Amino acid sequence: MIKNIITFLSYIFLFFNSNLVVAENDKKLIVGLLAPFSGEYKNLGKSLLLSTQLALDEIDNENIIIIPRDSGSNNKEKLNNAIREIINNGAKIIIGPMTSSSFAELEKYNDTIFISLSNKEPQISNNVINIGISLESQLEAIEELLILEKKTKTIILYPKNEYEKFIDKKIKSLKLKNYKVFKYNPDPRILTGEIERLTNYNQRKKNLEKRKNILKKRDDNLSKKELEILERLYTLGSVNFDSVIIIDFGSNLKSVLSSLVYTDVDDKAVLITTVNQWFDESIFRGNLVKNLYFPSVDIKQFKKYNENYFETFGVKPNEITILAYDALGLIYYVWNKNNGIKNINDFFIKEKFKGKIGTFEFKKKKVSQQLKIYKIENNRFKKY
Repeated sequence: MIKNIITFLSYIFLFFNSNLVVAENDKKLIVGLLAPFSGEYKNLGKSLLLSTQLALDEIDNENIIIIPRDSGSNNKEKLNNAIREIINNGAKIIIGPMTSSSFAELEKYNDTIFISLSNKEPQISNNVINIGISLESQLEAIEELLILEKKTKTIILYPKNEYEKFIDKKIKSLKLKNYKVFKYNPDPRILTGEIERLTNYNQRKKNLEKRKNILKKRDDNLSKKELEILERLYTLGSVNFDSVIIIDFGSNLKSVLSSLVYTDVDDKAVLITTVNQWFDESIFRGNLVKNLYFPSVDIKQFKKYNENYFETFGVKPNEITILAYDALGLIYYVWNKNNGIKNINDFFIKEKFKGKIGTFEFKKKKVSQQLKIYKIENNRFKKY
């Protein structure tokens, strides 16, 4: 299967390049693709190329030409060479790069529009549009959920790491009136102790033992029944918050969820939310919170995309590649609507654009996605 994919990739490169011979710039939509076909993230690069091919097949317009080039992995020289090659072949718009780390390089090419897959900054700059699922869009969706559920005491948890200052800045835009920030050490050996202090776990445990000792000295039926109930509990008393937002991923997120379970936080009384998890089913396993909410892309479209990708290429896609699929769809929509793309202002469309990941909105030089809220319930993802 891998051999077939490599052959297919080689075919795509030859096919794209041969089409340039007959391309007429005023009639063709020529789009560059910057992807890491070499280095640490080369498998992601191949997946991005296949995703673009899938979008190309669905659009089914022979006037679209894709020019893929290897941007490397954190290689400025290779990135710049790739951009220059794409521009020399007639493209004025490029899908990529994946991350914001190379944005300073893009400023050199102010006549070229870059549709980046980065989710770091939704603000549209002079020549870069980021269509990644931004933290702003996710927090806005969570914020609406908390308001709807009438939650008034929110704790926002996130780790002390290189993204700490970035998150500090983003949460200041929240409209929630009453929230507190709690930054934790990502080391699980330290984390549990920090969550114990946050939840006042030791005092709640003492409250339970104290109450049980009082009831044990009584002989009446009401006291005996209450004692029977308390014997099934681990703590007594509620925490001083009614909702949680966890801004973390992967094993770190699972450590936080496990610590909340360990410290006996009732996920029926406390609404626990996190950021987009791309419907990661591994979160079902282990001693984790059973009622968890998060904003995400449309699950039906996400599943449909994954199925089509697998049926076409015989391998599963990387989650982020659905962004490349939507990027080409967005470019084609704007090109078709305006009979061409002259500059970045053509993307400031009044209407909303519906893609595979959800609905995009371009307003006040900013990209936002209208995300849906999903709930983990009985080991399945359920739309809220």
